[in-house]
Amino acid sequence: MTRSSVPPPVTAVMDAASAWLPARMADVESRLAELSAGYGPRLGEEAEATLTAGGKRLRPILVLMAAGDGAGDRAVRVASAVEMVHMATLVHDDVLDGAPVRRGRPTVVARSGRDRAVGVGDLLFSRAFAELAVDGGEAEVAELSSASVALALGELAQRHDAFDTSITEERYLERCSLKTARLFESACRLGRISSGKPGTEELASFGREIGLAFQLLDDVLDVTGPPERTGKARGTDLIDGTVTLPLILARGRDPGLESIELRGLGRDAVETVCDRIAATGALGAVRDRAKHGIKRAKEILDSPDFSGEERELLGMIADGVVERYA
Repeated sequence: MTRSSVPPPVTAVMDAASAWLPARMADVESRLAELSAGYGPRLGEEAEATLTAGGKRLRPILVLMAAGDGAGDRAVRVASAVEMVHMATLVHDDVLDGAPVRRGRPTVVARSGRDRAVGVGDLLFSRAFAELAVDGGEAEVAELSSASVALALGELAQRHDAFDTSITEERYLERCSLKTARLFESACRLGRISSGKPGTEELASFGREIGLAFQLLDDVLDVTGPPERTGKARGTDLIDGTVTLPLILARGRDPGLESIELRGLGRDAVETVCDRIAATGALGAVRDRAKHGIKRAKEILDSPDFSGEERELLGMIADGVVERYA
């Protein structure tokens, strides 16, 4: 795993950790490369390109840190499975959205068409569960299956709510919990399951808190941009009809935003809407909520179930979620 392939917050954790963590993360990268090969040039190459296109790798590093310094091959398999599920959802999301770019690169659907993109996502999902379905992995399969169902329910809820500017904050947070926070939670729980160490539910709560903060800050970034940082055009969520917390809070401060018609919103118009959202101060309010979530997450670590290194490194991951979006 190269330093350039992950963002600075993860790099900082790798630098601060004992030698075991970088070694296990390198094993995860190798395993991901192995799992994307061997399925013919059409699907295999697209799967490999998807898995090697960069990314934060926050979910697999959470698996490994939850498993601890005794993490072995089982934890590497679990971490790889979690990342493949995450990547599969991104590929399928891009199909549903018709997204042209992700992380500054053409998406699979843009590059190779809908049919191949669906196949790539399906391949990644199937390989993820095959990774767990060995050596008595029933509990791990059940956990990742539950998280995958939550992801699907979150996506369905988002599709149902598309272009509805009247959705409530509670509905938005429910979607975020399903579509984003649940897989962070599952990564922590799966790592602990693979190690048999105590503190499973506490660590799962930690993952849920940072996953929710991650989504809140990602939604702020969609409004602020710029594209060279986000890898997508500013206001992409709004154009896709996805109503997020910045707009929900802003419409209470700028009543004119309640009558915005998102359907058919053009590029120039969405820039104006983003500017109006920013002018209300709603973005600062969303950032503050994310920071409160990170504070709650770090408080969970104040338990005898966690070692000093675990508290330090997991705390760095939590802080890094905020730093990445500062």
